[in-house]
Amino acid sequence: MSTRLETFQNIINGQGEGYLTAAWKHFVGEEYDRARFVKAHVDFVQQWDWDWVKINPRANYYAETWGASYDPTNYDIMVPTLVEAAITKPSDLSKIVPLKAQDNPILREEIARAREIKQAFPDRAVIQSVFSPLGVLLFLADIHPFPPGPGREANGPVSLTDLLDTDRALTLKALEAITETLKDYVIELLKPVEEGGAGLDGIFYAVLGLPSKSFIPKDKFDQLSTPFDLGVLEAAKGSAVVFHTCSMDSHPDWFTQWPLSALQWDQFLDGNPDITTDLGVIPVGGPEARLFEEGQDLDLLQEQLARTLEQRQGKPFLLASSCSLPLHTSDEALEILSKA
Repeated sequence: MSTRLETFQNIINGQGEGYLTAAWKHFVGEEYDRARFVKAHVDFVQQWDWDWVKINPRANYYAETWGASYDPTNYDIMVPTLVEAAITKPSDLSKIVPLKAQDNPILREEIARAREIKQAFPDRAVIQSVFSPLGVLLFLADIHPFPPGPGREANGPVSLTDLLDTDRALTLKALEAITETLKDYVIELLKPVEEGGAGLDGIFYAVLGLPSKSFIPKDKFDQLSTPFDLGVLEAAKGSAVVFHTCSMDSHPDWFTQWPLSALQWDQFLDGNPDITTDLGVIPVGGPEARLFEEGQDLDLLQEQLARTLEQRQGKPFLLASSCSLPLHTSDEALEILSKA
């Protein structure tokens, strides 16, 4: 009988007709202490018996890698309150230099956490979240890498235009430095434990909301994201790459020719295709993430789940909520998904 890890590998290779289920969320209050962070993930996976594991670190750790500081005792929803950004003016781009993952305390800590979580689930695929270099650059300047919206404005200490266009050569140099760092980080995540790595099975690669609603127009995305994304993905060659493009109008069709194993987009948001759309890649999808919050419509969740299973019948896919779960999830909703 196949292990869940072997089944996962078969699915992402387009073999068979089954599915495996997972869910992930942020564990606010547990993110800065290694033991508590690892325990929160392990307990969550064990409680609901998820078939594969997506590690969900704090979103700001990349900014901390290059010197940004936050108040871990004071969160603004899912991200701690910023104390000082790594980039506050365009000339600060010159400070963004390549780093070795095992020499950097932030990245070294994330590798250690990932190793411990993988050791708890040797029979399942465990993958780590990795943000795109352009997304990381925006975090360094405290610019949210999503289209502006209510309660989520793209206003950091430096504007998006100034960050990307004041000195294009300096911007490209910073992106190259971030790319080299992330490539080394990915290599360490995937390296066997006996060689000092985390021993993971792949990565969950997120371009965040950069393609959404032309937040970063396609021509600029092709210049400032694509070549650097492909550089990071090259470091994951031979391992699983679950790829995520977020928010509305997220253009999953931009990425179908990239070296990825599975592709997730939120099929319930405006401008996004349905999960039945044949993009030539294994989809990751399921009920709307918002329906897992306490007090939501469980009947609708069950309807969406049943429809997803019917639409993908006979075709391999990965079952999960349409995006990361809300902070305050309903046990009843999680039970419905876990028993699918």
